[in-house]
Amino acid sequence: MFKKNMLPFLFGVLLALTGVAQAENSQDFGDYVVHFNALNTSYLPPSVTREYGLKRSKNRGMINIAVLRKVMGTTGEPVTAEITASATNLAGQKRDIELREVREGNAIYYIGEFPIAHEETLRFTIRVKPDGKLEAHEVKFSHQFFTQ
Repeated sequence: MFKKNMLPFLFGVLLALTGVAQAENSQDFGDYVVHFNALNTSYLPPSVTREYGLKRSKNRGMINIAVLRKVMGTTGEPVTAEITASATNLAGQKRDIELREVREGNAIYYIGEFPIAHEETLRFTIRVKPDGKLEAHEVKFSHQFFTQ
């Protein structure tokens, strides 16, 4: 059974799963680094989707976002942030993605689900404002989904 204390493992698995399609899944913003990925939820083990209340389906996509404050000599410190996400397909149809915060120990992640179609390319726009900061940062990336 998947244990909640394995959330850092979940994020690592998600990064690895999307690493083939996107070699770099992070963007640097001075004192902060935003890590992100998108994938088909059918790639996740059933135990993971049950544990985190995700719908496991070939027609569902998921986005996963983490914000780390840079700390010398470490991989970074997870921080909370105000995050909004949307995805637009090549026909210009926009989908706002509702995100929810997941915390486990030190780890803080934001996950959201959305419908996808076979061979659909989505252009994601993520706005991240770390708590206590006035400036928001924007991450943009594209991902093509395969459902068959």
